[in-house]
Amino acid sequence: MLVNKKIVSVISLLKNIQRDYTPAALASSFSAEDMLLTDIITKHVPELNIFTLDTGRLPAETYDLMQRTHDRYGAVVEIYAPDCSVLAEYVQAQGPNAFYNSVEQRKQCCAMRKLVPLKRALSTRKAWITGLRKEQSVTRTDIQRMEWDAAHGIPKFNPLTEWTEKEVWDYIRNNDVPFNELHEQGYPSIGCAPCTRAISAKEDIRAGRWWWENPESKECGLHVRN
Repeated sequence: MLVNKKIVSVISLLKNIQRDYTPAALASSFSAEDMLLTDIITKHVPELNIFTLDTGRLPAETYDLMQRTHDRYGAVVEIYAPDCSVLAEYVQAQGPNAFYNSVEQRKQCCAMRKLVPLKRALSTRKAWITGLRKEQSVTRTDIQRMEWDAAHGIPKFNPLTEWTEKEVWDYIRNNDVPFNELHEQGYPSIGCAPCTRAISAKEDIRAGRWWWENPESKECGLHVRN
């Protein structure tokens, strides 16, 4: 019953976003949460846009999910990619895996592959939507359903803030929503292939992301809090 109430609440919020902030869009990384929202949007608020950032270094399983999403829902996801010439210069100067060397170099790579394309994707939007949840990491425990994104000058909505991991997966299983096969191989959080690993049962769900860094620095910059 609680999950049903939460689903109704998400649908209501998404409809309000569509009414008051057109054009608005879900930024999808094809996470379990984003797939849940994709399913709800396509069923109940198809006027909302969905986009993704193809960094060029995603796991093969993520690209497979992108195809299955296309097959299931149609061409509903817009693709934004980094500037190839900028990436070529970086790799030529620093090497293909320089992001392992320091937090600064890792964030530089994230900026080229994610932040710049995100800025382009949001340049014509009046609001954006994410699948962030409070229990995902120590950097997200105080996120709100609606926040002001000063970096892009628009509101940011997080409809799943209070959802638990179990509730997310209950929705996915009950509605036969496509999901990344890596989730069944110990990957609760999935980013670029070289920056993501499987975790053990006792580790935090974000432990596999940039595992060589301290937890407090484990954000790519997409969700920097104001």
